[in-house]
Amino acid sequence: MTKTTKRAIWAIVIIIAMPVAYYGYTIGSAFSRMASYYDLEHITENYRRTKDFFNTTTVHASGTPWQFKYAKRDIPDTYVYDGEERSIAELMEITGTTGLLIAKDDTILFEEYYQGEKEDDRHIQFSVTKSFISALFGIALEKGQIDSIEDRVEKYLQEMVGTSYQGVTLKDILTMSSGVRFTEDYGDLTSDVNRMSMVIGTGGSLNDYATSLEREREPGTFNDYVSVNTHVLGMVLTRVTGKTLTALLEEQIWQPLGMEHDAYFLIDGHGMEVAMGGLQASLRDMARMGRLYLNEGNWNGKQIVPADWVHASVTPDAPRLMAGFDNPSSDSPYGYGYQWWTPSNPHGDFMAAGIYSQYIYVDPTTGIVIAKTSANKGYNDPKNKLHMDMIITAFQAISAAIGGEAEGTQLAAAD
Repeated sequence: MTKTTKRAIWAIVIIIAMPVAYYGYTIGSAFSRMASYYDLEHITENYRRTKDFFNTTTVHASGTPWQFKYAKRDIPDTYVYDGEERSIAELMEITGTTGLLIAKDDTILFEEYYQGEKEDDRHIQFSVTKSFISALFGIALEKGQIDSIEDRVEKYLQEMVGTSYQGVTLKDILTMSSGVRFTEDYGDLTSDVNRMSMVIGTGGSLNDYATSLEREREPGTFNDYVSVNTHVLGMVLTRVTGKTLTALLEEQIWQPLGMEHDAYFLIDGHGMEVAMGGLQASLRDMARMGRLYLNEGNWNGKQIVPADWVHASVTPDAPRLMAGFDNPSSDSPYGYGYQWWTPSNPHGDFMAAGIYSQYIYVDPTTGIVIAKTSANKGYNDPKNKLHMDMIITAFQAISAAIGGEAEGTQLAAAD
């Protein structure tokens, strides 16, 4: 760990020393755990064993997994980015890929694990988790547990009265347009997102943290990626259903899809799931989620997530949500729906994305789903700010090259 990193971590310790005393945890223990978990030398191993660092719940698989078919084939060697032909294998290496799976609907075409990763490892999803929460939100809306996403959040969470979230609609929260001030800089260990991580590490309450933030802009006017927004969505879900996010995910997604492995959900000191990034899942189960959305929420004839919700979730519907490097109303070059992204140059494709290069990419035009787990040690380096755009461009190249080539191939059950 560099001296700069250590100084930054100690800055966090100083900033939050008084709140931590309230939670009754020792700063030394929290500091040690967080510093160890994010130590770049060890993240490759740590990100597949997050359960060993933090308290979690278990999302149980049904015990009878739905199986992909299997037809292994090679993937393209190159993609074109910024007018230059580049190596896909090199990109996967420099972004710390630990697992890469490519499927066409129900058939795995490519599946490889790297750097010690195994098929049954449950890798931290980070913000890919947000897209799972979105699915649960759409189900709750269909069930009538939520009346409308145009409702203001305080209709469901009275504790938001008098906070920066008062008057903010559920749709504004879903589309990262809440207007709440929140610094999402993972390279700055004194940023809001990393202070929030320390709340988790010290056994605090993320619900309380969400009510403590200030407003920066008028809601619904600017697309500003604020992870705590997803925690508020999680709060709404638990309030209107009377169930934990773990139970909802298990009952409504995990078991109906026949997920292959149990998943784990990171929780705070009060037992609330870390909705914005705490899910830990296997690569194949990520691909199953991608297949669900590829088929508009339908799983082998059963509608799991409403089709209109799936469509709305992956379709930006306001100028601030549109893709483009020159969008003055967005802090991102990518399009945004309801907790799902679209590429900077979309053609109907979309993705779930998490820090350190976790992805579920879906291309309905070719039937391709790509899942990638990673421990990208260069993620926070400013010179790598285009990694996401390069990865998605590579995925688009893979999808275009092999999307129509699997027909008539001899198929076998996946191992």
